[in-house]
Amino acid sequence: MLAVPEGNPSSPHAEGRAARAALDHARDVAAAALGVRRTEITFASSGTEAVNLALFGAVRSGTPGRIVTWAAEHQSVLAAVRRLQALGRETLIASVDGDAQVDVSAISPGTSLVSVGLANNEVGTIQPVAEVIERAHSVGALVHVDACAGPRWIAIPDGADLVSFSGHKLGAGRGGLVLVRDGLRIDPLFFGGPQEWGRRAGHEDVTSATAVAAALQTVTGLRRSKSQAAMDQSQTLRALLVELGGTLTGGAPRLPNFATCTFADRRGEDMLLALDLAGLAASSGSACASGSLDPSHVLLAMGLSMEQALGSLRLSTTYATTDEEIDRAAEVLRYVLSRVPARG
Repeated sequence: MLAVPEGNPSSPHAEGRAARAALDHARDVAAAALGVRRTEITFASSGTEAVNLALFGAVRSGTPGRIVTWAAEHQSVLAAVRRLQALGRETLIASVDGDAQVDVSAISPGTSLVSVGLANNEVGTIQPVAEVIERAHSVGALVHVDACAGPRWIAIPDGADLVSFSGHKLGAGRGGLVLVRDGLRIDPLFFGGPQEWGRRAGHEDVTSATAVAAALQTVTGLRRSKSQAAMDQSQTLRALLVELGGTLTGGAPRLPNFATCTFADRRGEDMLLALDLAGLAASSGSACASGSLDPSHVLLAMGLSMEQALGSLRLSTTYATTDEEIDRAAEVLRYVLSRVPARG
């Protein structure tokens, strides 16, 4: 287990040196888990910051050219790209198909930066990241992979220039990380110090860095053995959702722990409240937009109607989910969904 001293890792006193040693160890652990050099690891406060640092940092240092992403990407990616557009950069937010899968043909000569998710965070569709990297590099573009969703279950294909991770999605509870390909210079979002190889000024959060590194190490060792059980459990849930009148969303290949659907005749918020009262945690769309009553931008990008998007339901399992919990979840779903009134 990694120790977490409380000193400032930039200070020369004993407490600071202990904190520096812990931070260096966390960086080594994260680098080993990802199979990269320690100088390619930059710790951040969250997945959202990691995405923004990668995108804004690469664009500030890059040559002029088009920035390409897709309409079903996470809002942190889309908001950053729209901000870059407002600042005068040429951008393309390309369409996706009915499973939320990206089309690599959106990448054409004149593209300088491409941002693609490892897997869709709402419906679990795994993206053709290796194809995106190959095509982008063929036209001289950098590639950012948003790996906030998915690394618990699948590995990141080699070759990306920038990769963003979220601590809470890894099970760390906090923090984030950006993998920056060796030799690539990115500009910081924050100024005022040389921390994190000059990429992120400010006091390093040793606790978050330690947690993220330990989580990466854990998921790298467990993802293969845990995936089959998660696939079996989620398939049980998907079959039940269809039986109860739902229409599945997302396509294959998908993350093994996802079961997502939409009910055209029910409101998502009604289902979520009823399920929560019965002891089952579910979501509708992205947790990052959970305070909004707007329909999921992912489902709309996939071509679903407003009514379908407003009736979405997302269930997912974890490494710790047991078959007994799946059985109990099935009981709750049958009971609750038979009693949630149809949309008026």
